[in-house]
Amino acid sequence: WSREELDRRDAALSTTVGADHSSRETLADYGNHRFRFLYRDADGRPEQHDQIIDVVIVHSGEGTLLVGGQMLNPTGNSDTGEYLGTGIEGGERYPLGPGTVLHIPAGLPHSFLVPEGQHLTYVLVKFPAP
Repeated sequence: WSREELDRRDAALSTTVGADHSSRETLADYGNHRFRFLYRDADGRPEQHDQIIDVVIVHSGEGTLLVGGQMLNPTGNSDTGEYLGTGIEGGERYPLGPGTVLHIPAGLPHSFLVPEGQHLTYVLVKFPAP
């Protein structure tokens, strides 16, 4: 995807933000891995994927990725290893801006934090952990 194509998608997603302060689309699905494009205009809920690795490539905006630590009040499905929480205690914070690339190993809680009045868009590559 060219920068221009992602800019067009960024603008389109900014008009369809839901109650969870995000909008997303699948760019491509290859069966065992997929590319998604996400727009956020506020903090996301903490999540954890026990069997999925995430690679994040920031396109626009700014924010912070909080990763690691202990997820608070996790709910989800132990069969799929997918969980959402209400917060993360501890962890490391990584600043995000255009061009930032991050690898989030399977099994680590993580949350995208977006300053008030700002937004963050990123390509997310999801693939199974070995």
